[in-house]
Amino acid sequence: GITEPPAIMWMEHNQLREKKKHLKGLLENASNMSFQDFKRRLGELVSAINDTLNSHIFKENNILFPSAQRVVTEQEWVEVRADFDEIGYCCFTPTNLIEKMAEKPAVEAKALAEGLLHFETGTLTKEEVEAILNTLPVDITFVDKDDTVKFFNKAEKRIFVRTKAILGRKVQLCHPEKSIHVVNRILEAFKRGEKDVAEFWIRKGDRLIHIRYFAVRNREGKYMGTMEVTQDITDLKKIEGEKRLLDWEG
Repeated sequence: GITEPPAIMWMEHNQLREKKKHLKGLLENASNMSFQDFKRRLGELVSAINDTLNSHIFKENNILFPSAQRVVTEQEWVEVRADFDEIGYCCFTPTNLIEKMAEKPAVEAKALAEGLLHFETGTLTKEEVEAILNTLPVDITFVDKDDTVKFFNKAEKRIFVRTKAILGRKVQLCHPEKSIHVVNRILEAFKRGEKDVAEFWIRKGDRLIHIRYFAVRNREGKYMGTMEVTQDITDLKKIEGEKRLLDWEG
């Protein structure tokens, strides 16, 4: 597949986000600096954002889109459109271009054998398993032992956008280039049995997001893959005292 142009453009996305954060911080602290200093820093930031955007749009029109037209099939374009309809469009997409998505052609798929899934601790239908996973108040993504994305749940309040386009891809292609080496270190530590958990927490707007990676192993301890669990813990950090079952009010 085509990997280098998207990787470069993803890096530019990150650069633009950083510049916009700096711009927001500059505007919020304008009263704490002289007008001349504010004017100078504002001009530098706006110029940098403008240059990066112009370069980025040029790459889109002259490299990324022509390359995609050569390798993406008609069916894949339909799937791309479906993903965009779910994610949403950028603020400057012309309204007349956002039309109702054409009905997706029916794709014949092998029907899963009907019946129950038997686990050590109970029995569930496929529908029940899917509903349980989607009801969990966390985003879950599973990457198999070969670093291939195999599954993600669809929680009601998703923290980070994920689409079916990531399924079957190497997890390294789902992370910004600047963090790939860290992802690889975590996966290697899991595979060697040196670590079982890696966790991080970041700010997303005014929300605190807890991100954890768990090594998934079978009963014999053999590595089967990695599960990423992402949770918004902002409201959990506010909990104090107790609230017992009998305190519940419907």
